[in-house]
Order: sequence, then C-alpha cells, then structure tokens
Amino acid sequence: MMKMNEFMTALQTHLPTQQQNYPDNAESILEVLFDAYNESSGFDNATINADFEELYRLMNGKPLREIDEIIYAVCALCRDHEKAGFIEGVKVGMGLAIELNGL
Repeated sequence: MMKMNEFMTALQTHLPTQQQNYPDNAESILEVLFDAYNESSGFDNATINADFEELYRLMNGKPLREIDEIIYAVCALCRDHEKAGFIEGVKVGMGLAIELNGL
C-alpha cells in the first residue's frame, strides 16, 4: 500500500506532464472554482449598485462611448481584483489545511 508521502510525490511528478483542459479558457483549477463562485454569488448588492450610480453621476455629460470605455475598465479592474483575492484566499486556506493536518 502506498503511503501518503509517496502518493503526493508521484502526483507532483505526474501532474506537470499532463495537458490540462480547463473550461472557458481558465488557466487553473482555481480559476474554474472562481468562475463557478462568481456565477453563483449574485454580487449585485445594494452597496455595489450605489457605487455604480455614483460613478454614472460623476460621468454625467460625457459621451456614451467614453462612459462605456470607463465602465468596461472599472468592471475589468473589479473582476480581476476579486478573482485575485479569491484565488489567494483559497491558497491560504489550503495551506492552512495542509499545515493543520501535517501533510
């Protein structure tokens, strides 16, 4: 019977040689997890909606094309920031689980 240390070593050797096929152009399992979380989280809460209303108010009078460019950039920044935080949070959680279990 293979011990956990042997299994982990074998797994760490095997995985890098395998071609990954993640959905939606994700580059890692963490990105796949984030995409699933993001789709189910319903992030349109009152605070975010109020912040967008304020942003639109501040852009009042600007041409629609300019507003769209700003909104797209703001949304991309927010999405990328949330994704990075989610991924790092999962990494920290997994590190803590490993440390607590002595693996």
